[in-house]
Parts: sequence; C-alpha cells; structure tokens
Amino acid sequence: MTQPLALGIDIGGTNTSYGIVNRRGEILEKGSMSTTGHAATQDYFAAMTKTLTPLINKFGRENINGVGIGAPNGNFFTGEIVFAPNLPWHGVIPIARTVSEALGLKATLTNDANAAAIGEMMYGAAKGMKDFILVTLGTGVGSGFVANGQMIYGHDGFAGELGHVIAVRDGRKCGCGRNGCLEAYASATGIVRTAHEWLNQRDTNTLLRPGKGSITAKMIHDAATQGDALALELFDYTGKILGQTLADMVAITSPEAIIFFGGLAQSGELLLGPVHKYMEENMLNIFQNKVALLQSALPDADAAILGASALAW
Repeated sequence: MTQPLALGIDIGGTNTSYGIVNRRGEILEKGSMSTTGHAATQDYFAAMTKTLTPLINKFGRENINGVGIGAPNGNFFTGEIVFAPNLPWHGVIPIARTVSEALGLKATLTNDANAAAIGEMMYGAAKGMKDFILVTLGTGVGSGFVANGQMIYGHDGFAGELGHVIAVRDGRKCGCGRNGCLEAYASATGIVRTAHEWLNQRDTNTLLRPGKGSITAKMIHDAATQGDALALELFDYTGKILGQTLADMVAITSPEAIIFFGGLAQSGELLLGPVHKYMEENMLNIFQNKVALLQSALPDADAAILGASALAW
C-alpha cells in the first residue's frame, strides 16, 4: 500500500514555501515561489496552481490526504486570511476554499505561528508535550498556545496573539495601530527600532554607528558576538521586555516549556539568557524554575511546512 501524504504550504510575506510530507514528518520534496509580484490575488493562486499541479501529479493525487496551509492572520474556523498586515493582499481572502477548488484537494488553514506549533508538537521539541507556548521571533512576534494537548483557537479562531499584548504601557506605535505591543520591541524589527532610538539619543562608540539608518537584527547579533557593549545592552533590554511578558503568560497557561523559533531566536543565549533571567525575576513564585526555554528542533523553513502539513492529518 502506498504511504499517505500531505501537502504543506506556508504563505509568508515574501515567499510561499511548500512540501510533500509523509506521516513520519519527512519532507519528500519541497520548493518555494514568490508571494509578491502578482497583480491580484487570483494571479497568485493561478501561479500556485501552475507550480503545485506537477508536484501533485508526481506523487499521485489519490495518495495525498489533503492540503494544510499556514498564513499570517489565517483563521482555522473560517479558512480565511483576515486583514494580514504583512501580506500584499487586503481584506478577507477565502484561501482554504480557493486552494481546495484550484488543486482539487481538501484544504485546511491556520495561523502561521499555530502551524509551527503543531509542527513542533508532532515532529519537534514539543513532541510528547501537552502544554507549551511556541513563540516566533521574526519580522513580527507570533505565537501558538497549546493547552491539554489542544491548540487554543478561542471562539473566533484568533486566540494566542502574544505579539499584541501590551508589553510597555503607552509605548511605541505598533503596526496594528495600538501602542506598546510586544511586537514593537521583541521582534527583529523591534530590536532594530530600539537600536536607532538609542543611536539618536546617545553618542556611544559602537560598531553599529556606521550602519545607522540601515541596521539589521543580524548586524546587532554580529556586533554582540564581538562584545560590543551597545549591542549586548540591546539584547538585554529586548530580553527583559520579552521575559517580563512571558512571566505573565506563564501565569495564564502554566506551560511545561516555551519554544522559540525564527530569525531573532537564533541569537541563542544572547537573547534567551536575558529572557530567562527577567522571566524568573518576574514570575509568580508557584511557577518559578518550572518552565523550560527551548529552541526549535526543526529547521526554520521546514517547521512551517511540517506544521501546515500536519493540518491535513
């Protein structure tokens, strides 16, 4: 008997990744296409159909259990992407239905961070765990909350928005329109904003000053690994805000672990050291020293595909 397969699709702001995955979480074939550069949403779906049809034919449509899709602001209940700020489309896009009709396969949609959490639970660092939080630190801050072995979706499908809890009262303007969101401080974009603010306010001698105006999170990481005082302080400050916020989240769901995923999380101890310190300092005593901080066990590109594909099961 042929092994059952799933097609996982991860729709990102720049690229759309996809892969054919088996039950064991092995990606048999993967690729990517551009999310941007299409005049209208129907052009994007036409390009997706053209790209994926040969792949589906190669593995046999009858062997593919379904399609799982992870996307920003993807709603599990409705199958729609709703006002995603980092995607080139506006309004409400009925993506699960459109993909299902285009490819002739059942399609299920969820938020991209939820997809990554499902991937970690089935194949990664959270295998065997029933209670954990996955935090993605990329352009924004995403999260997936799993409690009692179930993804928390809430009554409308949008639960678990850690990036948009208020971390700093009356703080910076966030892309969502509110002030002080965690995403405005603890994302790759947030740490860069802090760097530019500090360079404008201080005359500190730092490796970052020559790059002022075009600093990236990677530049801050590289400067910190060389012992640059300002870069190290940036990680401490970012870790403090994230750690304090996570201490509050722990009080709500009491997770066994918090798993970090995404570009900024790859800074490892530079970020997670301060996160751990400030989280424990601000933790309600009944939760102290009970929550493990782990890095994702899945390669960045693969976790989203694996998590999305798991929806098809």
